[in-house]
Amino acid sequence: MNIQTIGVIGAGQMGAGIAQAVATGGYRVILYDIKEEYCENAKEKIYASLKKRAEAGKITTDLVENTIEKINTTEDLKQLGICDMVIEAVPEVLELKQSIFKELGTICRPDAILCTNTSTISVSQVMSECTMKERCAGMHFFFPAPVMKLVEVIRSNDTTDATVSVIKQVASYIGKTAIECKFDTPGFIVNRCLFAFLQEALHCYEDGIATIEDIDTAMKQGLNHPMGPFEMMDMSGLDIYPHACESLRELPVTTWECCDSVKKLIEEGRLGRKSGHGWYDYK
Repeated sequence: MNIQTIGVIGAGQMGAGIAQAVATGGYRVILYDIKEEYCENAKEKIYASLKKRAEAGKITTDLVENTIEKINTTEDLKQLGICDMVIEAVPEVLELKQSIFKELGTICRPDAILCTNTSTISVSQVMSECTMKERCAGMHFFFPAPVMKLVEVIRSNDTTDATVSVIKQVASYIGKTAIECKFDTPGFIVNRCLFAFLQEALHCYEDGIATIEDIDTAMKQGLNHPMGPFEMMDMSGLDIYPHACESLRELPVTTWECCDSVKKLIEEGRLGRKSGHGWYDYK
């Protein structure tokens, strides 16, 4: 499928960032929000972001102007009917997302690809009232979207291989690395791993084991992380944390029992770099 025009729903922090990333990658963008002023504010922030990158020598001034020219805005959702692909990036409220995809199912062409940027909500639930479920999937960008290279592609219960293939192609075209979450699990890949890490950091703090500063320092200097867990939570916004935890509650609690897959590798003599083989081969 030849994707040329991509709709982005939601002109907030993530939506604006996705619009910038997509337009910079060469696609035409229609940015939608319920008020035109939200879209115009987003476009001004995109221009400021691009201009700052140009001043730093990271992109050309021509690319700044070309990117802005590719972004059109609207407060009429029906205008997204011409899009080859739509990416939703509204607040993490299930009912809101469901209503959007229900309407998109009547607005968009039957061959359009519909994506949600949800970070924790079940993709299958988000798409439950859409008539085009086989062409729906999760396309989860990371903050800040123009900079972060990773995109998670999440299958719903109905997503086809062809849909996943198109989304991966688009991600590659805009300079992102796409990874596939093979079924719709809470937290997908990154947040399922991340929030287990964040929760343990919080327990260390709340149990009085260490200060937030020392925990952040431990992770940065001990594990070479670019920022600590508390710095990361502040950057993402603490208000999203309870919603993410609620979505992850149905997962089984991690135990300290050694996983069978690790035991199997040890039995096979695959001990990691020291033996030349572990999860990966090093010879």
